[in-house]
Amino acid sequence: MKRYFFECCYDGSNYHGWQFQPNAVSIQEIIQKSIHTFLHESKISITGCGRTDTGVHAKQYFFHLDSSLDLDLNNIVYKLNTILPKDISVQEVWLVPSDLHARFSAEKRTYKYFISSKKNPFKDKYAYLIKETLDLVAMNKCADELKKHKDFTSFSKVNTDVKNNLCDVFECFWIQKDSDLIFQISANRFLRNMVRAIVGTMIDVGRGKLSVNDFKIIIKEKNRSNAGFSVPAKGLFLYEIKYPNWP
Repeated sequence: MKRYFFECCYDGSNYHGWQFQPNAVSIQEIIQKSIHTFLHESKISITGCGRTDTGVHAKQYFFHLDSSLDLDLNNIVYKLNTILPKDISVQEVWLVPSDLHARFSAEKRTYKYFISSKKNPFKDKYAYLIKETLDLVAMNKCADELKKHKDFTSFSKVNTDVKNNLCDVFECFWIQKDSDLIFQISANRFLRNMVRAIVGTMIDVGRGKLSVNDFKIIIKEKNRSNAGFSVPAKGLFLYEIKYPNWP
């Protein structure tokens, strides 16, 4: 069996996240059906680099499949993109060692969240509109605080199937670009709803509803009900995945 690694990107607006859902359409389902159509091999299944929530987008996403077939790497990208819908695109395909795993080999994942301060029809699907001025200095103090902790239970969906809520946050910050705010966070792994809950709680700090010290206490309390709201999925992008010495 040969292992093939695929890089793709997608607009998550019309899908219930990456992961297969019994009664909803997922990115994984659409891509796998397209590969079946192309290869005429029904037993193939694909493994993604992680879950994304309903409505979340991916600028960069990786998945792998194992097959006994010799795939034409120069042709498969073009062929798959003629089958896939316009909101999902395959970017590149590689033949890789069999021990390189799309999910478990990933060392670093980066998300970005976009906030627009002005109504803009070209950003409506991909940014959260907040017209009021937010305290960016206070929000960046919260971002710095996140790097000091590993247990992010306060920002995780309850009753998930993960063994622990520990994450290593490598970088975390807010920047202003013209009239927009962009939040960027990188970690070895993320919990379900984690980034959206973090951003929502930071927005409460930026609005003055919570203090930076309140934010610190929320992290230590490890209680999701004490944190802020989850921001809309449309502003969240899985932006980059890093593997050891590849690609």
